[in-house]
Amino acid sequence: MLTACVNRASKENIRNVWIIKAAVTTCLSALFSVFSLFLSPESPPALETESGTFQINRHRGEEWNVPSTKGMDSYLKAVETISDMKPVNVTTDNAPDVVKTIECLLHNESTIGYQALVTVLNKLGDVIDVSVVTPDLESDDNTMPLTNSILNIMETVGDRVVGYNGSCSAVAPAIAISLVDIVPSQFDNLTFGVSFHSGDTMPEIFISRKPFNNTVVSISLPSIIRHSFPQVGPNQSPPRIQFQFYGIPTLFQSNQKDQILNTFVVSASVTNAISPIKDLDEEIQIMFHHLTPNTLHKDIQCVFWNFNKSNGRGGWDNHGCRKNYSNSNYTTCLCDHLTHFGVLLDVSRNPVDPYNEQILTIITYIGCGVSSLFLGITLITYTVFKKLHQDYPSQILINLCLALLGLNLVFLANSWLSSWEVYGLCVATAFTLHYFLLAAFTWMGIEAINMYFALVKVFNIYVPLYILKVCAVGWGLPLLICITVISVNMDAYGSHLYADAQPGLNLIDNSSDFCWLQDNVAYYTSVVAYALLVLLFNIVIFVTVLVELRRVRVNSPPGTHSKLMQDLKGVASLTLLLGLTWIVGFFTWDPARVFVLYIFSGLNSLQGLFIFLFHCVMKEKVRQQWRIHLCFSRFRLKESSEWSTSATGGTVANPRLNPPRESVPSGHTVKSSSTESTLA
Repeated sequence: MLTACVNRASKENIRNVWIIKAAVTTCLSALFSVFSLFLSPESPPALETESGTFQINRHRGEEWNVPSTKGMDSYLKAVETISDMKPVNVTTDNAPDVVKTIECLLHNESTIGYQALVTVLNKLGDVIDVSVVTPDLESDDNTMPLTNSILNIMETVGDRVVGYNGSCSAVAPAIAISLVDIVPSQFDNLTFGVSFHSGDTMPEIFISRKPFNNTVVSISLPSIIRHSFPQVGPNQSPPRIQFQFYGIPTLFQSNQKDQILNTFVVSASVTNAISPIKDLDEEIQIMFHHLTPNTLHKDIQCVFWNFNKSNGRGGWDNHGCRKNYSNSNYTTCLCDHLTHFGVLLDVSRNPVDPYNEQILTIITYIGCGVSSLFLGITLITYTVFKKLHQDYPSQILINLCLALLGLNLVFLANSWLSSWEVYGLCVATAFTLHYFLLAAFTWMGIEAINMYFALVKVFNIYVPLYILKVCAVGWGLPLLICITVISVNMDAYGSHLYADAQPGLNLIDNSSDFCWLQDNVAYYTSVVAYALLVLLFNIVIFVTVLVELRRVRVNSPPGTHSKLMQDLKGVASLTLLLGLTWIVGFFTWDPARVFVLYIFSGLNSLQGLFIFLFHCVMKEKVRQQWRIHLCFSRFRLKESSEWSTSATGGTVANPRLNPPRESVPSGHTVKSSSTESTLA
């Protein structure tokens, strides 16, 4: 039987709160979930909101950055342990410093005892009281960051408490916490509830008891979540369910002025879950009692607290929960996502609202599917027809298409592979996606280098095994970077489902079902910086080539401008469509973030289609091969006709086929051959 270990000393000045320890809900492993209700004021259009879950976008046990102590009260600077916080008197002046001090102390303590838990709870309760009575702290700009800090502290102390048997609870003014260690094989269901009584009744802790009269909030967790608990050995820590109650609605201010919180707030989390707790056959039920009766029957909407809203200050969101039943006094909510292409090079790494996320996902998956199809056709065309892959530019194009095809296919399969909920598979998927993305950028850079030597600087020195050496760079450099990333941080790859359990990561909020780089340092150094260098280099090459073609055009005899304009069109298509459209990803910042993401997702997910159009459909040499080998009857072109046409047009056999050991033919011949293959 589970027993409570409530400290009697902590019951002083407790508000009339009953805590019924029972069930918790969570949408992901180690997910922190907060529940409450909004009621809009009378003047604007009525919208009443029930809260569903909120997600803490960091994993369990994460060592956050130590807050700065600059300007902090000298007494707080001298505090060395949590127990030293007991005599600290929380005031309107030092409340933010008290929160910072607790964060600093928790940074240095991997485990804490029950008395430390009570101390933290009491001090946070005092901070909340101060924030309620102080207009400056209660403003949106101050309360929201304070809310996020308090929630993070509460979850951290709940995870680090040791030394209790089975279950443990502690209460303080406006705050209560309950911890339950679970035996997976014996888990059936749990219900967590909070009840107010008249008078001066002290909190009482219960396990697995149904909600009763005077209950202000409850959460019922179905037995099906037991499949998400790990099987633990004799010396391993059991799964822990953590419940929290917040009796001050003003702590969760919303920047939407037509909404006010109309219930108390309850939260829940699960530690050590091995699989996501979502899409359950039995839905999780949360019951709220309205602080203000909804006698006008205003619209109710279940929402969750999103840490990343309002530029990281936090706010209410409505994705993932729905209203089940509501009357004037009570509302019941039932709570149980794909990724757009912008996640690969989204510099801001901020989440997109669910509506635009859905549209971007559809655009991306359709675009990637179409792109993969035409990249496959392009690869088959250039590899099957021998006469199309005899020069360097065509071989480089084949490798670029291969990298882009791998990128598109892994991206398309990512969510499906993530749904298997196998950590190693997710890491391998993220690693492969990262590799193909870097390979694509590398081959874009190689395309630019080859174009430079073909059109600007005559490459008249024979390089033995040139294409083999180029391939070593094109495929080897990305592999080296990926291996370095995973060697430095074994937990850099994965998804939020697994990252919650991995220490040392600075997480962002993208789709929880998408396997990708979860470490910001690795992302910005190995993706953003690398892509930026390649794209800047390609821009320089593009401008240099344009200047050279302009010079050649000015010095060309009359009648040759049409050929030069064709070259110019080819340079623009190759450079822009094989790289420079990715530069759009560096402009995904507010206020035009969503609009730019639409452009970015559309252009780059269709990159394979553009390659097919410019390098197959619009290329005479490719069309001739199609007509020779694929067409019938009068549309079929004889091979002799093709050679006749080529000879008439002045195209010579590729001089690279039988190069001399020390040098290739004249610079004009190499330049002419390479230009035709690259730009036609």
